Amino acid sequence: MKLENIGFYTLEDNRAKNSSISSPIWRNELIITSRCNFNCPYCRGTDINGQKGDMSFDDIKNVIDFWASENIQNVRLSGGEPTVHPNIVEIVQYIKNTCKDIKHIAISTNGYSNLSLYKELIDSGVNDYSISLDACCSSVGDMMSGGVTGSWNKVVSNIKELSKLTYITVGMVFDKQNSKDMADSIVFAHNLGVADIRIISAAQWNNFDIFKNLQLDNNVLNAHPILKYRVNNFTNGRNVRGIQSTDSRKCGLLIDDMIVKGDYHYPCVIKMREGCDPIGKITDTTVRQDRYNYYLIHDCYKDNICQQNCLDVCVDYNNKFEKYQIEKQNKISRLNENIFTYDKWSAGSVHDLGIEHFRYDNLYRYKEKILDGLRGYCFADNIPCRPKENHVALMYDEKWFHLRNNEFVEIVSN
Repeated sequence: MKLENIGFYTLEDNRAKNSSISSPIWRNELIITSRCNFNCPYCRGTDINGQKGDMSFDDIKNVIDFWASENIQNVRLSGGEPTVHPNIVEIVQYIKNTCKDIKHIAISTNGYSNLSLYKELIDSGVNDYSISLDACCSSVGDMMSGGVTGSWNKVVSNIKELSKLTYITVGMVFDKQNSKDMADSIVFAHNLGVADIRIISAAQWNNFDIFKNLQLDNNVLNAHPILKYRVNNFTNGRNVRGIQSTDSRKCGLLIDDMIVKGDYHYPCVIKMREGCDPIGKITDTTVRQDRYNYYLIHDCYKDNICQQNCLDVCVDYNNKFEKYQIEKQNKISRLNENIFTYDKWSAGSVHDLGIEHFRYDNLYRYKEKILDGLRGYCFADNIPCRPKENHVALMYDEKWFHLRNNEFVEIVSN
C-alpha cells in the first residue's frame, strides 16, 4: 500500500524513504491557545505543564522562524480553538511570508467562527481546514459542542461555503451520545461537499464495536480516501487506535514532525494531550538532535499511551518507514521473493539455531547468532509460501523462517 493512497497529504512514501535529521521538517503543529468557545465532552484540552491561555505572537514568530530555517513543508495551527487567538490572521500571514517552501497552512477548528474570518484566513494563506462535526442534527450537534445553542447550524453553514473555496475535511468523534447516528452523520457530511471524513471513537471510550457493522454506499466511500481507508480497516478487524506486537516499535515521525505548545516540543499531539513530558524546549539549539535521540531510545510498544492510542495512519507510516530502514542496511543481501517456496520450506524457526525464548526484548543476546550463516532476506508480505505481513523471511542454506520486521531492523542496524 502506498502511503499516498491513504489520503493524508503529509504521509508519503517519499517522506518515509528519505526522512533524516537533515531532511526538511515535513509537518509541525502549533498549539497557539488553550482557550475554546466550545466544551466538547470528549476533549481533554491542552492546559498542561502550567501553560494556559494564548501563546504570544512574538513567541509564535520565534517558533515559525526556526521552522522556516528547517524548510518546513506543512504547518497546522490548533488549540483549543485557534481562531479565537487575537493574532490568528497575522500568524497565518507570517507563516506564508516567512516559510518560503510551505505547501499547506492548515487550521483545526470547531467551525464556529464567522465565515468572514475563515475567508480572510484563506486569503492570507490557509488552504486546509479540519472542522469538527459530530452529528447530523442540531439537537445532538449542540449537545456535542457542550451546549452552545445554534452552534451546529452555524458550523454546517460554514462547512458548506468553505468546501467551495478550499480543502475541507470533517473530523467526527463518536461516543455513547452520538454513535447510533454514525452512518447518517457520515452521509450528511458527504452531502456537504467536503473533501474527506475522518471518523474515530472518543479516546476515553475507544469502542471498536460501534464500527464493526458500519455500512456505507460505495459512492460515499470512493469520494473520501481517508474514510475508505478507515472503513476498510474496520472491515478487516482493525481499530483506529493501537499498536500490535508485529508493528514498528520506533516512531519515524519524530524525526521530521513535531508538536509545539508554549516553550516545549512534544513527541506527538496524542502524547501531548495525554499529559506526557516534553522532549525539550523549542528554544534549544539541539531540537532536531534531541528528537532523533528520543526516536532511537523510545519503545512505542512499551509506552501505554502509544500502544493504546497511536492512530492507524501513524502505525502504517512507521511500518513503511521501518521497511525503508531495512532496505538501507548493507549487511544482509536482499533475495528474490520467489525463492521462498514450499520445496525449501521445512517449518524452520530461530530455535533451529539453538535460540530459546526469542523475542524483541532479548535481541542483543542472539544478534550474532542470527547473522551467522544468513544468506539473505526478503520481505514476507507477498512471498509464494506462507506470506506474513510485517515479517521478513530469512534464508539459511536450504532452510528459512520468519522474523518480525521490528526485530530484524534492530539486528541489522549499525
